[in-house]
Amino acid sequence: MSTLAPPPLTVIGAGDIAAATDRHRTELVEVVRAAYLTHDAGDSANPHSSFLRFPHQERSRIISLPAYLGGAFEVAGIKWIASFPDNTRHGVPRASATLILNDCVSGYPFACMESSIVSATRTAASAVLGAQTLLGTRRARRVGIVGTGLIAQHVWRFLRDLDWEIDAFRLFDLDPAAVGRFAAAVAKDTEAEPVVAEKVEEAFTDCDLVVLTTVAGEPHLHDPQLLAHNPVVLHLSLRDLAPEMILAARNFTDDVDHAVRERTSLHLTEERTGNRDFIDGTLADLLCERLRRDHGRPAIFSPFGLGVLDLAVGKWVHDRVVAAGGGHPESDFFTGVGV
Repeated sequence: MSTLAPPPLTVIGAGDIAAATDRHRTELVEVVRAAYLTHDAGDSANPHSSFLRFPHQERSRIISLPAYLGGAFEVAGIKWIASFPDNTRHGVPRASATLILNDCVSGYPFACMESSIVSATRTAASAVLGAQTLLGTRRARRVGIVGTGLIAQHVWRFLRDLDWEIDAFRLFDLDPAAVGRFAAAVAKDTEAEPVVAEKVEEAFTDCDLVVLTTVAGEPHLHDPQLLAHNPVVLHLSLRDLAPEMILAARNFTDDVDHAVRERTSLHLTEERTGNRDFIDGTLADLLCERLRRDHGRPAIFSPFGLGVLDLAVGKWVHDRVVAAGGGHPESDFFTGVGV
């Protein structure tokens, strides 16, 4: 009779994760593409994320994202990600996260990973995949970025390392020091001209691609004329755009049922219109060519951020770190656990 033994649990920290992801951004975009297509094929389970909020800290929250991803991945797990915006006042990053990966045969966890880098990596890879799919090229004359924190930095690194041709950046952030650091990094690593915008609207001016990565809790952009030149907008922070801007564009997301909730811009637009007809489809629809972008209209990609993407990137990182002898295996972690 065969015996099913729990797998060893490996703890993987930020250093190992950053080293793995920094060197393989092209491959990670393909990992995210494969995860989207696996989810689109129905070989996944992605329950709604749960939001833990605090009555004494209205801006803070911790989100749980459980998921299962089949296909070539065959992994389950959960991401537990905290967002405490006031951390930045004390020089501490806003977001912290942990990812648990579970074996699909025994159910036992086999990895516990620092996950803010995994989360930022999957978000950036998804965003750049969406941008390339909607633009049909890795070329943008100008890229506007609103919010220059961790996510924006990862998006920029993906654009850089995937050899996007970009002439200039227009950068806006409420924090002058943050936008200054971002502009300096762009100037150091590329020939593109970084221009710091004085007003958020200037980050849209003449930009083919606009990236929104703020911590806004409600819409602060209301003028549809900002989209009059038909840009592609990566609406990664989900709550920046008022319904009138959403209705002025073609709209795409990663999973409609997930994205139209929790007071996102898409949710607010559904409440205004009473339907979801303004949503054209998903990124998978575009990847599978069931839909095509109308270049005569602006396009907004508002990905909610699916747990299956964290699993895909996390499993990819785990396999490479362990193969290279990294991480910290805890072979006796489950010793004494009852059946």
